[in-house]
Order: sequence, then structure tokens, then C-alpha cells
Amino acid sequence: MVKQISLFISMLVFLSLLGTEHSQVWAENGSQDDFLSEEEGPPPPGANDPQCRPSEEHPEPVVLVPGTFETMERNFINLSPMLKEKGYCVFALNYGYENGIPASGPIEQSAAELKTFIDNVLELTGAEKVSIVGHSQGGMMPRYYMKYLGGADQVEDLVGLVPSNHGTDGVAGFTELTTTGADVASCTACHQQLTGSDFITNLNKGDETPGDTSYTVVTTRNDEVVVPYTSAFLNGPDKKVVNITIQDYYPYDQIEHQNIAQDPLAFQFVFDALDHDGPADPDRAVALFK
Repeated sequence: MVKQISLFISMLVFLSLLGTEHSQVWAENGSQDDFLSEEEGPPPPGANDPQCRPSEEHPEPVVLVPGTFETMERNFINLSPMLKEKGYCVFALNYGYENGIPASGPIEQSAAELKTFIDNVLELTGAEKVSIVGHSQGGMMPRYYMKYLGGADQVEDLVGLVPSNHGTDGVAGFTELTTTGADVASCTACHQQLTGSDFITNLNKGDETPGDTSYTVVTTRNDEVVVPYTSAFLNGPDKKVVNITIQDYYPYDQIEHQNIAQDPLAFQFVFDALDHDGPADPDRAVALFK
């Protein structure tokens, strides 16, 4: 309990240090790549190069979507340059500012921001589809864009690292603690990600995995934010959906929620999903790493 309360206090300290309000800049006027302006903050290394064009080997640009309270630079500082080195065009965004706090506003509005960003990426690069890699809320929120905003036809792969697909019972099971923290932070998205919320219920009503997109979920038994960790799992046909618990393949990897976005072992499943048709094949991914 002491550890979880410490995590909670650290989160509030982080929020208090965040900057002022941000405003999204999109490619509505001016040059085609205006939407990549750094007014929202710098991208992670390797991302948002307006000159990058997809190759025949990697035809889909990769869009990186950070989690609640996170920025693209911090969340993907390791993954982004590795994807760039592998030959992918990489793009990333910040979104969902509420009271100056990133990825904390209404998730429906964040999904609309993602739609605009992806539309701009497709126009800039000439690609027909993108692949998405998201952490936490960033692995779940794109499903709203795909299900309700027409995005299913524009996404080849959705890879979620500890995504909050079915909500959470609260940090380490402390629902009341999470709710109180969300109130302090004025975090609409936090309330929406609680198990049984209207948003989560609506998101998972009917088909959880629309379109021909391939869905890969990578989670950890040590997730102290998405509780229980199996809440990340998606329901869908095996040919298009795979749910991976990292300890089933790397038993000594005791990574938790936040740091899985920096975990080179978790990245192997990301790379496998992006490099092949269909979702990740965890046995193949592990074999390649070894």
C-alpha cells in the first residue's frame, strides 16, 4: 500500500509541474506539414520528419500515441528511434489537453484529434493506412476513433502496450484513490477509464475489434494501473487478435505499467506485429530475439 500511495503522490507532483495550456496546430492552413509544429512540445527522436516517405518494405507510417498524463517525447524516447532505424516513417502527437495536462481531457475529443492527425499523416506521406502503437490510454483511445469516427479502414495494425481496453478498478485496486486523484487533476479521461464507466461500456459494446485491422495487446502481470491486468485483453478472432502477457515469454521480466513503454523485450512483440501480416506471433517474436 505504501508503494502505491507513493506512486499516487508522485503523479500529483508531476501534474503540478506541468506547463500551461497548449493548443493543437493542424495542417488546415499554410504548408502541408504545419501539423508537425513543435508548439505541442518536441517529438521523440526519429519522429515527425516531414520528408519521410514510406518504403515498399514498410508502407504504413507508424503513429505513436502516449498514455494519460504523458507526452510523446517522454513516452517513446526509446521506441521511436528504434522504429526509425528499422526503416519506418514515425509520427507522434500530444493530445487531450485539459487544464494544461496532456492526455487528460474527454477521450472522445482526443480520438477526434487523433483522426485529424492521421488524416494529415496520410495526406503528407501518400500512404493508404497507418499502424498505431499506443501506451495505456494511447492503446485504447484509437479504438474509439476506429469504431466511431471511421478510422477502421485507415489502420493496418493497432499495438497496445498495457492498454486500458476494459477500464481499471483503480491504481492497485484503490478505486477511491484513483477517483480522488482524478478530481484533483481535473482529469476527465481518468474517470472515463474506470471499469464500468459509460465510456468504457460504449466502447466495448458489440464488436471490440472492428475492420480488417490486426490487434496486438502486450501487458504485464505487474500492472498496477490497469487493474486487473487482464482488463487490457481484447475479444476477437484469433486471426486478427492476440493478447500477450510478457511474463509468459520472459518470466524474469518484472516490468510494470509505466516502464513497459521503455522495455526492449516488449518491443520485440511490437516489431513482430509491424513486420508481418496479422497480429504479433509471440513465439516468432521471442525466437527472433534469441
